[in-house]
Amino acid sequence: MREKLVAGNWKMHGNQAENKSLLNAVVAGVAELRGKDIAVCAPYPYLSLVQTMLRDTNIVWGAQNVSQYDKGAYTGEISAAMLKDFDCSYVIVGHSERRALYNEDSHTVALKYVAVQREGMVPILCVGETLEQRESGITEKIISEQLDAVMNMAGGASLGKAVIAYEPVWAIGTGKTATPQQAQEVHEFIRARVAIQNAEEADNLVILYGGSVKANNAAELFNMPDIDGGLIGGASLVATEFISICQALQN
Repeated sequence: MREKLVAGNWKMHGNQAENKSLLNAVVAGVAELRGKDIAVCAPYPYLSLVQTMLRDTNIVWGAQNVSQYDKGAYTGEISAAMLKDFDCSYVIVGHSERRALYNEDSHTVALKYVAVQREGMVPILCVGETLEQRESGITEKIISEQLDAVMNMAGGASLGKAVIAYEPVWAIGTGKTATPQQAQEVHEFIRARVAIQNAEEADNLVILYGGSVKANNAAELFNMPDIDGGLIGGASLVATEFISICQALQN
C-alpha cells in the first residue's frame, strides 16, 4: 500500500500573525488524522515559526525551493544543509513557477533534487506541461524529459526516497480544468515511465496532483488509482479548505 500525502505550498504568502492563526486552526482540524502524512511548505523566513508550532503535532514541514550548491558565494541562496537545520522533511524542487519565472531547467532541478536527498530530506519533484505543450500533443514528451533528467543523474532507485507532483500548468489560472480522468492518465503515464528504470520503485512511488485541488474536488481526485494525494497551493492558505482536503485523503 502506497503512502498518502497532502502538502500545502504557501508560496509567497503570509506573515507571522496570519501564519500562527492558520497553523493553530489546521493543527486542531487534522489532529484526528493520525497515520496520514500532512506537510506544510513555508517561505524561508517562517521555517523557525513552523518548526516550533508543528514539532509535537502530526504535521511535518518543508521548504519551497533550495540551492543546488552546498555552500559558497551565492548571495541570497539557501542550501539543503540550512533547511535540514530546521528539521525540514520535504523540499519542493522544479515547481512550475520556478521553471517558468526563474528559468530553472531540468538539469538544475536534478541537481537540487540530489542536494535535498544528500541531506536526508525528501524532494517533491514537480513535473508538468504548459497549455501550449498540451495542445501540441507533447505532454508525455515533456514529462519524460523532466523525469529522465532526474533519473539519469540520481538513478531510478532514488525515487524510493522522493515524491513526484504532477502540475498541469495549463489548468492553473487559465480557466481550463483538468478532469480527474485527465489527471489519472498522466499519473499512470508517470508511474509507467518510472517503471522502465525501476519497476519496484514505480509501484511504491507517491505521485501527487498539483492542479488547483480544492475541498470540492479533492475526494474525486484522490479516488483515482494513481493519485496519492495533492500538492495544494491557494487552498492551503484557508484552514477550512486545507482541513477538508486532508480529510478527503483519509476517506
